[in-house]
Order: sequence, then structure tokens, then C-alpha cells
Amino acid sequence: MHEQLSRTVVVRGRQGLHARPADLFVRLASRYQAQVEIQKGAERVDGKSILNVLTLAAEQGCPLVIVATGPDAAAALQALAELVESNFGEPEPEATS
Repeated sequence: MHEQLSRTVVVRGRQGLHARPADLFVRLASRYQAQVEIQKGAERVDGKSILNVLTLAAEQGCPLVIVATGPDAAAALQALAELVESNFGEPEPEATS
């Protein structure tokens, strides 16, 4: 049995986890054998399904827990957390005053 690993990340983009970043997340998650899930509050969805990821409607500042289970769970979790923490390669949102 494989261990389950998890890591909390925060959505940083002004538009939240919209279609483009969700697509990037799903594509990256799909490269791994590990089962990947995303948890927002009590809701937990398949991190390899674009529709499921979009149903989270994760807005800017929303904490998400990425959960990975499987043979390459650690590598998947690290790569996915870095993707979210890098704001999906988008410029950092402007600070509002």
C-alpha cells in the first residue's frame, strides 16, 4: 500500500483557478501514476479531471490541499505544489492598497 501525502497551497492569481491554470494542473497531474486529488474545505475532487477541478471555483487567496497517493506521490505533489506556488507561470497579481 502506498502512503498518502498532502500539501496545502494557496491560489494566488487574481482570477483564481480558472480554465488555463486548471488545464495546466490536470496535464501535469496526468503525467504521474499517483492518484491526485484536490481538497477545498469539505469538497474533494479528482485532480486529473478538468471538470472536477473547475467545479471547485477556487478564488484568489483560497487554500487548497493537494493529496497524492501512489508510487510517485512525492514527485507529483512537489511538482503540482510548485506549479500552484508559481502562480501557474502568470505574473504575480498587483498588490491592492
